[in-house]
Amino acid sequence: MGNRTKGVLWVLLGTTAMTPAAMAQETAPAAGLASVESIIVYGQGETRQIQEIKAADIAILTPGTSPLKAIEKLPNVNFQSADAYGAYEWSTRISIRGFNQNQLGFTLDDVPLGDMSYGNHNGLHISRAISSENIGLIRVSQGSGSLGTASSSNLGGTLQFNSRDPSAEFGGKVAMTAGSDGALRPFVRIDSGELATGTRMYLSYTFQDSDKWKGEGVQRQNQINFKFVQPIGTATLTGFVNYSDRRENDYQDLSLEMIDRLGYKWDNFRPDWDTAVEVAQIFQSGGTNFPDPILTVDDAYYDASGLRKDLISGLTLEAPLTEGLSVKLTGYYHRNRGQGLWYTPYVPTPGGGPISIRTTEYAIDRGGVIGAVNWEIGGHEINGGFWWETNDFNQARRFYGIGLDQPAASRSIHFQRDPFFTQWEFDLHTETLQFHLQDTWRITDSFAINAGFKSLRVTNEATPVVNTSFPTGKIKAEKNFLPQAGAVFEFAEGQEIFASFARNMRAFVSSVTSGPFSTTQAGFNAIAGDLKPETSNTYEIGYRFQGGRFQGVLAAYYVDFQDRLLGITVGAGIQGNPSVLQNVGDVTSYGFEAAGTLTIVDDVTLFGSYAYNDSSYDDNVVDGNGNVTLTKGKTVVDSPKHLFKAELVYDDDALFAKIGVAYMGKRFYTYLNNGQVPSRALVELSVGYRFSGSPWIEGLVVQANVNNLTNKKYVSTIGSNGFVNSDPGGLFQTLLAGSPRQFFVTVSKEF
Repeated sequence: MGNRTKGVLWVLLGTTAMTPAAMAQETAPAAGLASVESIIVYGQGETRQIQEIKAADIAILTPGTSPLKAIEKLPNVNFQSADAYGAYEWSTRISIRGFNQNQLGFTLDDVPLGDMSYGNHNGLHISRAISSENIGLIRVSQGSGSLGTASSSNLGGTLQFNSRDPSAEFGGKVAMTAGSDGALRPFVRIDSGELATGTRMYLSYTFQDSDKWKGEGVQRQNQINFKFVQPIGTATLTGFVNYSDRRENDYQDLSLEMIDRLGYKWDNFRPDWDTAVEVAQIFQSGGTNFPDPILTVDDAYYDASGLRKDLISGLTLEAPLTEGLSVKLTGYYHRNRGQGLWYTPYVPTPGGGPISIRTTEYAIDRGGVIGAVNWEIGGHEINGGFWWETNDFNQARRFYGIGLDQPAASRSIHFQRDPFFTQWEFDLHTETLQFHLQDTWRITDSFAINAGFKSLRVTNEATPVVNTSFPTGKIKAEKNFLPQAGAVFEFAEGQEIFASFARNMRAFVSSVTSGPFSTTQAGFNAIAGDLKPETSNTYEIGYRFQGGRFQGVLAAYYVDFQDRLLGITVGAGIQGNPSVLQNVGDVTSYGFEAAGTLTIVDDVTLFGSYAYNDSSYDDNVVDGNGNVTLTKGKTVVDSPKHLFKAELVYDDDALFAKIGVAYMGKRFYTYLNNGQVPSRALVELSVGYRFSGSPWIEGLVVQANVNNLTNKKYVSTIGSNGFVNSDPGGLFQTLLAGSPRQFFVTVSKEF
């Protein structure tokens, strides 16, 4: 059966778990609040720490901005990216309460997106999954997602993205954004309105194109989004098909020493092909006398890029069976083809120049079914369901030839063909099965408790197609009882306290560039029977207030993170040398977080959030040779202790403006805490006007955005090439500089 045929079958299958009543609770604005205030909802009635960001808060950002950037204002959300949009995937990082991106869970309309890491083996980034204009709601759970969330990586929080529904009226939206570095982004969406059959649907197209803010290269993407809603009696059928073609040139990874010697604007050699060739020739001859200011062969490469094509689709049926009994079923399919490439001076082209193009290539074909039944009886709401996914992932390392003549400047953003060498190629298969059962008991109108569990089993298997030293074999992560429990009590009108506990597991990764297969056969054989999956126990308690002109939340938490996995790699990160994965002990995290929204006067709103997080290693690390790294008591890498965000918003329904500041404390990129980047504060400004009156100007909006208003020089992403034990000389290239001040103007019209 062909992949295209399998994809159609997955879409036609059907199956997740939330009743229409529960969905209404998720999307309803907080009662009694003005529209500006209710952009953020603080999770009233929930037993867990939860906030929601609505479409209006995404719309005020520069169009094309990653939805992840929209939520960085929420407490304990640490977001980093080297570009103004927050969409450059090599640099994009998000962490919550000390858990990094591949320890969180992500879904779109209940369809799993995997862990959204670069080179993802089981999903895709949200910026590729959907255009930002088509997101209706983002739901963030800092501690633990619901039991029915389709994720095998959510040790920490979950991020659930919901797309907007098609409008009941015929209409649409057109928009054009232009700005710094040649940015150009047209967007168009057409809504059918409700047809005679009751069908509603929309189709949108987005083209995003921008030069890099330093060096030479482009950030380019084409996107098509389609969604429909079809009533069938008392049931509702909803489906979406989204396509993305993303091509982006990379920025050079930096070290602290390079920033000091070469500056924040240092980048790859392109378009200087002659210097790239000269450096490669000197390196391959064993020399070290590189042209000034180059000191090592890794100071710069000619060029690098990431290429991704994705098709993701889902089909959901929601149906009431009897009064109080309903079912929700979702089937989905995702196909991905990708290459990550760089011009390597380490491998010459046979019979050609001293440089070749090295790729890591990806192919994902995965499909799944999510299903649940919801039963309301008496004061109880009982929910049970399952998630099943099968995923075939092909990964390969190949080399492509380049002559001595300068290559075409655009070659790096095209998929490479006809390699002269395949170093390795693997077929990796992942089978995921999850069940859950939960009872929510509303004891009184003001007091409710819930309790339940999920059972998760993930099997990973690697089979070589072209093999060198990586292993073949099978490994499984399984926990049959992962409980959750919580309570919420409204002790006064608009005031409630909540508490919860959750235990979660993160499955192993099916990849030969990370996870248990990123080692030798001997290394895999040594760990296959003993390696434990990472688990976490999360405890949280909080207080919510809502009334008059203020709403907010206070929460405290304690997390016991067990059996932390660490892969030890030797050599420059970009060379992709094998690592050995091992359990290296536990991590303890605790902290508190606060957020609030105050309507100062009817048109002026102030939002603020602060989080204190202390995450530290409980154990020293002992490698296979008995060498001890004294990590006990050290702060977890990339987990700032202080995060503060504030926004002042003016909106009188015509003129609107927002100024925001985001402060992040210092971050460590070494396990021994001797390598760090300093704290930073960034300021952003948005201002615009909504026209009204005649049909020609009704729905017309003009908006301007300024990112990094103070033109701050800073390190954005840390850990782009992972983390190391120690870096006393500041030589480890795992940092990316943040973008300077940039301006954008958008003109949009809804009709």
